[in-house]
Amino acid sequence: GSPRRLLLVSNSTLHGGGYLGHCQQHIQSFLGQKVKRVLFIPYALHDRDAYARTAREKFESLGYGLDSIHESCDPVEAVRKSEAIFIGGGNTFRLLKALYDNCLIHEIRKRVLEDGIPYMGSSAGTNVATVSINTTNDMPIVYPPSLQALGLVPFNINPHYLDPDVKSTHMGETREERIRQYHEEPNTPPVLGLREGAMLLVEGDKATLQGVTGARLFLRGKKPTEHEPGTDFSFLLIDSNPLN
Repeated sequence: GSPRRLLLVSNSTLHGGGYLGHCQQHIQSFLGQKVKRVLFIPYALHDRDAYARTAREKFESLGYGLDSIHESCDPVEAVRKSEAIFIGGGNTFRLLKALYDNCLIHEIRKRVLEDGIPYMGSSAGTNVATVSINTTNDMPIVYPPSLQALGLVPFNINPHYLDPDVKSTHMGETREERIRQYHEEPNTPPVLGLREGAMLLVEGDKATLQGVTGARLFLRGKKPTEHEPGTDFSFLLIDSNPLN
């Protein structure tokens, strides 16, 4: 089996709480006591210094040191030496372009999938952990060389998944309709819609839904299904597209 360990969080901040407050116990359980320092990748936001300060303050309060990759003169070497990686949220296109520009796609994949170091993502950081960023909610403000992402799991995620508001007069597409449009294209993988407050824990070949809210699973050619925290999603790791 794979040594990969992933904590893929839908959102960094949950209404009524502070930065990573809703998942801090999950973070401590996930990183454990072996990890002393976390490598933070702040590329999804423009002000990397301020972003790193926010993340450092949070992780230090949980007992972990934090190094931000943008402060390193050699980002590839920083990844090679890292004990754990955390990629935060922001704009997914900006994030993925920076990962390509800094030659980090292969290095992060190797560290996570071969060396088994813990990888945590929130929002955009969760998007780039998947097959591609095709199901992000963000605007393409910059142009990465490819929409293909880290591929740490063989499916896609839609963070911040929103259910239709029955009282709304907005006539634009719902999130579900947009994912369905994605699945109209051939050979598209499953999409897991993670609501605010939900996260996916991947340990080797086992994937479990955690958090306080559920998720909605979209498989190409099938009706979407609803899932509660505790759901075993390990089958998504085995067969990326049952209908291929």
